[in-house]
Amino acid sequence: MDLDYFNNFGKGTLPDHLGIKVTGTGKHELSAEFSVAPHHLAPNGYLHAGSIVTLADTACGYACYTNLPEGANNFTTIELKSNHLGTAREGVVAVTARAVHLGRTTQVWDATVVDKATGRTIALFRCTQMILYPK
Repeated sequence: MDLDYFNNFGKGTLPDHLGIKVTGTGKHELSAEFSVAPHHLAPNGYLHAGSIVTLADTACGYACYTNLPEGANNFTTIELKSNHLGTAREGVVAVTARAVHLGRTTQVWDATVVDKATGRTIALFRCTQMILYPK
């Protein structure tokens, strides 16, 4: 699956609303980003944690989709955790998701969210995906 596939996959959904763009795919990883806009911010003027979590979860979810085991047809996030270490008020926020565990029933993904201009880490994220099979 190429970048165009993913950037059309989310049309009309939350990732599209937030302006998330997939920027790279590789074996067991995926990168994405968004340009900070007012709708990414909390009322205090800083990035809303939900914007960061959505970016990271989207990257991990899309990467999971490309790494489904044979016979699986989908997945769903069953657990996630994020540690927020910084913020941004402008510019581009980027993420890279990497596989930690690719099992038959679960996958675990880590993602690092950074300020693209400075490389400073904004958040560390981990999620577990349950792999779904046709009934």
